[in-house]
Amino acid sequence: MKKSLLAFAFSPFLIFAQEAPKLTDEMAVKLSEKPLHCINQEYPNKTAHIINNAGEVPLTPKDLHPSFYGCFDWHSSVHGHWMLVRLLKTKPNLPNAKDIENILDNSLKKENLQAEADYFTKYQLTTTFERTYGWAWLLKLDEELINWNHPKAKIWHQNLKPLTDQILKSWKAYLPKQTYPNRTGVHPNTAFGLAFAIDWAVANKDKEFEIQLKEKAKYFYGKDQKTPAYLEPDGSDFFSPSLEIADLMRRVLPQKEFVLWLNNFYEKRSLENIEKIPVVSDLSDYQTVHLVGLSFSKAWCMKGIAKSLPDGHPLKKDFKKTADVFLANGLPLLFQGNYGGDHWLASFAVNSLED
Repeated sequence: MKKSLLAFAFSPFLIFAQEAPKLTDEMAVKLSEKPLHCINQEYPNKTAHIINNAGEVPLTPKDLHPSFYGCFDWHSSVHGHWMLVRLLKTKPNLPNAKDIENILDNSLKKENLQAEADYFTKYQLTTTFERTYGWAWLLKLDEELINWNHPKAKIWHQNLKPLTDQILKSWKAYLPKQTYPNRTGVHPNTAFGLAFAIDWAVANKDKEFEIQLKEKAKYFYGKDQKTPAYLEPDGSDFFSPSLEIADLMRRVLPQKEFVLWLNNFYEKRSLENIEKIPVVSDLSDYQTVHLVGLSFSKAWCMKGIAKSLPDGHPLKKDFKKTADVFLANGLPLLFQGNYGGDHWLASFAVNSLED
């Protein structure tokens, strides 16, 4: 009974996207409630800190990460903050805008972010912490602030700088040593990280880093053909490995070269498979619920790819239409689960609702 009522409540999203789902003010408020409720919630927590000695045993998540200790894990907290910045930037008149601003003021304090930056050198074995998924979201947060001409944004951006600089230092040191890409459908996915890093480099006018990232992308994926996307997804994927690669390569190659590359990248059976809606058997399972996020990430990849294709390419309209179907599928599910999805899915939804 409960499920049917929820389906009815979100029935406009379930008509297979006859009207493309939009980020209305009402939807923005509902989505914003997810990170607002968890950014200061320390537990449950999945810390990725490696305990090096007995003295580190008593350290709490908040001790280690005074800005990004909530929302179950560091990266989810970071992209929850990105989402709140994005909403405050694009919808400044939301009824809860002041609540959002207060949360950001508290998290993005100078001393807290300096402690976040120090984490990467204060403890042993932190050079691989959140590489590169969390790094990518941190750069996306900074990118959002770079492009926002608002007094608070300038302060937050400046406060974030020590952490941004540390992430950049780590990434620039790692990039030449990364011999192989990670083609998984979860956090370590290399294509996702490179795509967000390129966006940051372009926004920040870091031409040297942009060139390095694009050259690495071409080295990893430039010769890919007949990708086996007919095997997707794995049981806990929130990324489509193939779509993440295509979404990256649209940033890297000129349009004509990208079209040729894309035409060789996908076969018919792979295209048919990636357009299938993920089956989510248990929304309460912290791993299975990843598949809801898969709908959202597929949507943003397909939208980006469609924009990069010339008029008349068969995938341009197809991907745009299919992206709306994925959104129509994912949005109702977002509001039916538990903390396993609540701590991160809303930011994926906001990113996928971008035009």
